[in-house]
Amino acid sequence: MGKIILRLDRVMADRKVSLKELSDKVGVSNVNLSKMKTGKISAIRFSTLEAICNALDCQPGDLLEYDPDAVE
Repeated sequence: MGKIILRLDRVMADRKVSLKELSDKVGVSNVNLSKMKTGKISAIRFSTLEAICNALDCQPGDLLEYDPDAVE
């Protein structure tokens, strides 16, 4: 079975946005955003995803990737 991979780190680097900047814009704690950045979460609220997309001017598909060969 595949795996959904979060690419928040890549999008943040492309936009040159720090964790603190994103945290301030989105209203999510640094700790929770750090977990998202490193892929150590199992779920994300649509409202959080919407806020991140708004802050980074991106689409959900820019942040999420499906790898059919990845193993958990």
